[in-house]
Parts: sequence; C-alpha cells; structure tokens
Amino acid sequence: MPPIIAIIGRTNVGKSALFNRLVGQRRTIVEDFPGVTRDRVYSEIGLKGKTAVLVDTGGLVGAENDALIGQVKEQAAQALAEADLLLLLFDGQEGIVALDYEVAEAARRSGKPVLAVVNKMESGRGDVTQFAELGFGLPLAISALHGKGGAALEEALAEMLPEEEEEERAEAPPGAVSVAIVGRPNVGKSALVNALLGQPRMIVSEIPGTTRDTVDTLLRAGEQQYQLVDTPGLRRRGKRSQGVEFYSSLRSIKALQRAEVGVVVFDAGEGLTQQDAAIALEVDTARRPLVMVANKWDLVLERAFGEGVPPPPVPLTGEGEEIPPPPVPLSAQERKVAERLLRKDFETIARSRLRFAAQAPLVFTCALTGERVEEILPLAAKISVQFKRRLDTGKLNRALAEAMDKHNPPTRGGKQLRIYYATQVKAAPPTFVLFVNDPKLMHFSYERYLLNFLRDKFGFDMVPLTLRVRQSTGKEKRR
Repeated sequence: MPPIIAIIGRTNVGKSALFNRLVGQRRTIVEDFPGVTRDRVYSEIGLKGKTAVLVDTGGLVGAENDALIGQVKEQAAQALAEADLLLLLFDGQEGIVALDYEVAEAARRSGKPVLAVVNKMESGRGDVTQFAELGFGLPLAISALHGKGGAALEEALAEMLPEEEEEERAEAPPGAVSVAIVGRPNVGKSALVNALLGQPRMIVSEIPGTTRDTVDTLLRAGEQQYQLVDTPGLRRRGKRSQGVEFYSSLRSIKALQRAEVGVVVFDAGEGLTQQDAAIALEVDTARRPLVMVANKWDLVLERAFGEGVPPPPVPLTGEGEEIPPPPVPLSAQERKVAERLLRKDFETIARSRLRFAAQAPLVFTCALTGERVEEILPLAAKISVQFKRRLDTGKLNRALAEAMDKHNPPTRGGKQLRIYYATQVKAAPPTFVLFVNDPKLMHFSYERYLLNFLRDKFGFDMVPLTLRVRQSTGKEKRR
C-alpha cells in the first residue's frame, strides 16, 4: 500500500489549503443532496516518482475546534498511528501560540517522522526560526494559497517518504477480481459476504462495528476467481475522530485503493441515507467503479405488501355500520408488476442522490435469504474488464475525430479549441490525455460530451473515466 502522509496542525493554519495545493486541484465536490457536499478527506498523490495517500486530518482527527484541542494531546498519537509521515503545519503570520505546543507534543508522542512547515509566508516577512524551538528543526516556509515553496516541500516529503509496503493479506491469483465491500455499520456487509461465499466465514452480528479490520477472502464462482474484502463500517467524517473509528475508516479507504470494484451496501429499509451517499462518494474519490447494493429489500416488500405483518384488528361496529372487507390479495402477475414499479421508483430516488456516479448499477438483495446475491459477482467481473481496458492509440484518435465531426469543439473569444492528439496513459481507472492548443478553451460541457462519447463507443458504461487536457508541445501537431 502507498504510505500515508497526514497533515496535522491547530485550527486555521491552512491544512485544507495545503491539501488542495498538493493534490493539484480543488477537491470540493458540490451536490444538491445534503451531507454530500464536503471537502474530500484524502487523495492519492505523486511525489517525485513516489506515490502516497495524503490525508487532511481536519476531517479525521476531530480537533478543529479550540474546545476539542485537549483531545489532540490524548488521542492524536493513537489516531495518527496509521500515518507513515506527519506534515506538521504552523501559521507564520500569527507565530507560535499555545495550541502549537499541544499539537507538536502529540506529533512527538506518535513516534512518526515529522516534517515541520510554516504556512502563510507569502509576504516573506515572517520569522520561521522561532518554530525551531518546537524540536523539529528549521521548518520550511511556504504559502499554500499562492504556491510559494511548493517544489521544496514536495522534494522534502519525497525524501522522507518510506518505501511502499505490501499489506498482509490473502494473495489474489492472476486474473482474480478484487472487490471491496463497503458501507456504514449494520447494513449487512458481512451477511452479504457470507451469502457470496455460501458459508459463514465472517462474524455476523446486529451490533454495529463488529468488523474492525479488513478481511480478504478468495473464492471461485464458475471459471472466475474473486478476492472479497469485507471492511469496517464507514461513518460520516465527523464521527471518525476517536481511536478505533479512525482505524476502521482509514482501513476501508486503503482497501478501496487496492480494489478494482467497490460494492456499496446500504439498508433498503431505511432508504439511501446521506451517509450512504457520502460513502459512495469515497469510492468515487478513489476512482473506483461502484456497484450499489440495496440490501434488506425484503423489508421494503413487507411494508409495501404486508408480508409477515399481522392484519389490523377489526374494530367493533355500532348499529348500521359495516365492517370493511379485507384487502383483495394481488395476483402473481399484479404482484410482479407492482414490485417492478416499486424498484423503479426506489432507483429513481436513489440516483437523484448519486448524480456523481450515474453509471453505477443498482442491485436489490436480501443477504439472509440469498435473493439476487448471485448477480453481484458476475457484474463485478464485467466491470473489472472495463476498468482495466486499454485502448489502441489509433482507435482512440479516430474516435475523437469522429466525435469532433459530430460536435465541433468550443470557441472562446474568437479562438477555437483544437485537439491534436490523444493517448491513454493509464488503465484501472481508464485515464486519457488530450494535447490541445489551449487547455483554457476546453469547456466542461464539451469534456463531458467527449467522455460520454468514449463510454458509448468503447463500452465504458459502468466505470469512471478521467480526461486530462494538456498544452501541446508541438510534437502532437505533427502526429
């Protein structure tokens, strides 16, 4: 797994601004569904040829309010034990304050390597030498807002970064599809894994949070092998602050990084909650394809059709009153039609809350009875093929030429976007680079059009695609 860098510091020192700067883009996703709009907590980044997972502890440590700073001293050493390197951030404009000593002591007690950095040094008038007394040497001076000192910071992080280590887990044989089972606590993840395995290999309990560690299991279904990862329940960011909850959440995130498909399980009886949508967003953040599983669908059917529910008592009637006749049971055909309409309505509501993952298929299951569970693994295998697909460069460029013939590139200020060359730089997830005359001319609507064209043309209908636009160097024009 890639090593983890955690950005730590007291409130308002610019942790999120630095996170955005290192990631290289704004990481705020805006959705209309309440609770989904939020800054992403982690991202995989490249540092001088190395790969790391960057974590903004503003969302994970839970010490962003001065009233909670006491928890930093007590909890940070335990909570940050998952990190391999701590980036300790200070505010150069305010200088050292008492809370900086608290956070510095927590970093020291963690026993992790620490890189001290002083932010908000855009004016160049601040004094970084005062921070040396905290015991981490002379800090680097940067401005996360303006990008000052960014190259030196990346170089320092790369030098301190440990080598990537393999996790102890069941080794997936070549060709096996890796599937991470994620979801909030007590939605039936372990029961679903049991149903997939056909035997009780996981502990199934009604107590939320039974599964504390990720557990890898190999199985074969037909000719295809799978590696299942049953993960701890993910909670909302605000509930990931204390000890074991931090561990559980971060292990789930790490599991997604090495999986090919993320299966998000939610309780159909409760509907798709904002926590479920937020967890789906975590999978999308990791650029992994989604399968949404509406588990406990039997509970929805019980409420809709009265199965397993005793009839209401017949009230006593007075003179002249009639007892209403019992409801007429639906015929088999009527029941089939009603269930289909119920699933359609349910899916419409769910997809309105998952617009960032419109391509994700939705499966209705009951893990306890095994109903429709058999659909999940073949679906994951089909998605895995798309996820790892690599296009021939010639075919890709011919397809883009066809797309441009059907819909001309946009024009801005009298200047038209020109796409000279395209190549696929990565599979899993499929990532494409376009070399153009001016990246600023690429409108988001045209980028979305090109992505949808590639989806339809090459069968990427269930996986996320990434399109990067770069300035042409001149060689692409000749191609």
